[in-house]
Amino acid sequence: MMHTAVGWHVELEFTEDDQHTRAVAMVRLPDGTEVRANGHATRHSTDANQPRVGEEIAGARALNELAMQMLTKAHREIDEASGRTSHPIHV
Repeated sequence: MMHTAVGWHVELEFTEDDQHTRAVAMVRLPDGTEVRANGHATRHSTDANQPRVGEEIAGARALNELAMQMLTKAHREIDEASGRTSHPIHV
């Protein structure tokens, strides 16, 4: 059995102000396709200003959305190849 190593590079970029953090996640697949997703976080006015926490929340939300888009894409490709409807399992 032959094993092939495949890697995906995921990029995260953030923009922030005192109250909001926005994240954009992007993965470029081996076929050249790019999938992008967004996430955001809003700091409550009584919370301490912790930019790292805002990045973690916004980044996690963007990565979660990216994962859902990848599942949808994969199941669409399964359906096209098989001629039937597959059912993604969302955990």
